[in-house]
Amino acid sequence: MKYIKALIAVIALVLADQFTKHLASAFLKGSAQGKILVPGVFRLLYLENRGSAFGMMQNKIPFLLIFTIVVLAVVVYFYIRLPYTRRMLPLRLGAVFITAGALGNFIDRVFQGYVVDFFYFELINFPIFNVADIYVTVSAAALVLLILFHYKDEDFAAISAKGKLRGGEK
Repeated sequence: MKYIKALIAVIALVLADQFTKHLASAFLKGSAQGKILVPGVFRLLYLENRGSAFGMMQNKIPFLLIFTIVVLAVVVYFYIRLPYTRRMLPLRLGAVFITAGALGNFIDRVFQGYVVDFFYFELINFPIFNVADIYVTVSAAALVLLILFHYKDEDFAAISAKGKLRGGEK
């Protein structure tokens, strides 16, 4: 049941990401100005990103697809190894959001050859991004902070010992 909940959450998050990208394509594509929400600060602006985060690795789709598959495999393995306890909930949530973000952009790359980006903070000229990017970036940052400042060595020992606990029960 615990994996079913995670799967449902991933599907819901991917659908939300894909829906926002659909809206961006339908209403922003072809508009040079996009939709200004806060003048000089923030706008919705359609962009077809054929690279990775911050526009790096342009036109390296095969590599990005393989990289995503590897990341997804590592995250799923990590998720399976996590003890199903309240203390590990933040790590499980982070894994769910990273999985959803990676899948959201993976779907774009496979079916379109690019990722649809549309959030633009023009005040700081921040690279244009999307909902899946938010999932991955915020979750990764939160996980780093949690690992550095919240979890202890004993918590990670419990993860590596999973399968040996409770007489080998998984």
